[in-house]
Amino acid sequence: MSKYELTKTPAWQNLEKHRAQNANLHIRDLFKDENRFDEFSIYNEDLGILFDFSKNIISRETFALLMDFAKAAEIAQYAQKMFSGEKINWTEKRAVLHTALRNVSNTPVYVDGKDIMPEINAVLEKMKKFSDDLRSGKRAGASGKKITDIVNIGIGGSDLGPKMACEALKYYGDGPAAHFVSNIDGADIYETLKKLNPETSLFIVASKTFTTLETMTNALTARKWLVSKLGDQAVASHFVALSTNAKKVKEFGIDENNMFEFWDFVGGRYSLWSAIGLPIACFIGFDKFKQMLEGAHYIDKHFLNAPYEKNIPVIMAVLGFWYNNFFEAQSHAVLPYSQYLHRFPAYLQQGDMESNGKTVNFEGDRVNYQTGPIIWGEPGTNGQHSFYQLIHQGTKLIACDFIGFVNPPEKVGDHHEKLMANYFAQTQALAFGLTKEQVIENMTKAGFSQQDIETLAPHKIF
Repeated sequence: MSKYELTKTPAWQNLEKHRAQNANLHIRDLFKDENRFDEFSIYNEDLGILFDFSKNIISRETFALLMDFAKAAEIAQYAQKMFSGEKINWTEKRAVLHTALRNVSNTPVYVDGKDIMPEINAVLEKMKKFSDDLRSGKRAGASGKKITDIVNIGIGGSDLGPKMACEALKYYGDGPAAHFVSNIDGADIYETLKKLNPETSLFIVASKTFTTLETMTNALTARKWLVSKLGDQAVASHFVALSTNAKKVKEFGIDENNMFEFWDFVGGRYSLWSAIGLPIACFIGFDKFKQMLEGAHYIDKHFLNAPYEKNIPVIMAVLGFWYNNFFEAQSHAVLPYSQYLHRFPAYLQQGDMESNGKTVNFEGDRVNYQTGPIIWGEPGTNGQHSFYQLIHQGTKLIACDFIGFVNPPEKVGDHHEKLMANYFAQTQALAFGLTKEQVIENMTKAGFSQQDIETLAPHKIF
């Protein structure tokens, strides 16, 4: 048997048997255990993060079997290979080291025998100087005016990552306004340019090869617009490149000193921690960008070192696997109760679906299990007035992750109390539902006639 035939492993077959034996298990039944929350939640005091996974269809036995599966899948071994620079992306002969970009401990990381940290630190230092100079006005436009707007031109990971982060950290944004253009549809660049003053605008062109069709089409349109207003000589002052193709960058008219490098060992969807994060550093300041790297590094170390039973990323992964493969849940909703995180589901959508969009294993054999769900979502409470009805009472089982903040940065009246009341109520309603007996009791108390109760009760159950 190939080690990659997961469905033939004892760990998989034990889960299959367990699922069949507990086909009618409901979260209501599981919460008869008054210690359930304590057992199925993890609080990280350093970060102030509470990870509550108690409202999932798992018992102690399920959890133990999922941990056995995580071990059978060798998550820890592959994590070690990834962090140490082994070329786990063997089809492209590449290491996968976005983790090195946020390695603030600065421990050496080797690729082909060479420590890559000095190169990474050099780019970070260059980003710091550039963003500091831009924010202070030391680096100005061609006419000497301070830059007030930056436009990131990229697509995929060169757009979704920095856009998501700038939106998420908008409260802390005290630098130039950040705009993002990605779609080759002319409406995207047109609507962005019409809001800008060429004298105070800076364009950041993000393309590793500097040949990406969508990105270069938009970049050339932006260049033409700028030159028509300020002349050819202005390009050097108003464009920078995030690329590895010095020749193409120079041909475009960008000074090589304004080219920020990133590397083959960073996949696009994980690249916001690299020079692709330059718009973030300009928008919130490099010190806060560095804090973001520190937070990511902390989680990297947690993922690498925490035992499976206490490892938040591993637990989230096996729960997603559990629903996708044993409940036939084809989609997974990410529901942040924060307007700042309104682009977060789209960011995760790319990271998860691009990574897991496979049909064959390492040996090239077609797999006979689900490799990943459809990721989607919208912020609360908007989603409650859009698609929650199908989650509550529709025919599909949809796994849902809720993200909330006890102490948000902004304080506006009683908005947050109302938001979080909805947040907790929705998780409770989705976990426990409303039984026929509860519906009848509620309708009786409300004074409905027996006939109305018989007619309406089925429509109120979820």
